[in-house]
Amino acid sequence: MIPTYGVWEHFDEIDFSDLPDQFVLKCTHDSGSVVIVKDKAALNKAAAKKKLERSLRRNYFYAGREWPYKNVKPRILAEQYLPAIEKAGLLDYKFMCFHGKVKCSFVCSERETKKLKVTFFDRDWNRMPFERHYPKSDKEIPKPESYEKMCSFAEKLSKGIPFVRVDFYEIEGKIYFGELTFYPGCGMEEFTPESWDYKLGDWIVLPAVKTKKK
Repeated sequence: MIPTYGVWEHFDEIDFSDLPDQFVLKCTHDSGSVVIVKDKAALNKAAAKKKLERSLRRNYFYAGREWPYKNVKPRILAEQYLPAIEKAGLLDYKFMCFHGKVKCSFVCSERETKKLKVTFFDRDWNRMPFERHYPKSDKEIPKPESYEKMCSFAEKLSKGIPFVRVDFYEIEGKIYFGELTFYPGCGMEEFTPESWDYKLGDWIVLPAVKTKKK
């Protein structure tokens, strides 16, 4: 797990003197409310407060009706800053798990260029012939050293769930857990070609609904 330095209900509760020179602020209940602090002395606290307090007032559920967001208590947390490999940037390894098995994964890369790339791989780390909303990278993306261990952890965490995405980072040979995502892209990001939307959809087998006897 990525170490957590503190959790607060309001920005003004944060005692910055207790935080290290580098850290990350984000909210517990949404997506995108991230403030990356590489130098505490240079932090624009007014801008950070405006962004995070705005996020605290928003219920992310209403954007796409993703029900796990609905009743999460809005808070701010501070996490350890994960030093990216500056030339390549920080890579996200995201494992698509169907009924406890990794069927494919994708890598989010090139965030530092503001032009995110999303590249899909099969279980044997071969590139898959489709894109989803974002273009794939034309750069070589080597298989992470801890790939098999990540797959093992992802399958343990996803056991008994029809579908969930399990995210990790690998920093200097160490694995860090990111999150569990039940609805990537709110289920609305398009596939190119579209046929792969159906292929991945066929991997999901939903449990039968039990009806009450009258």
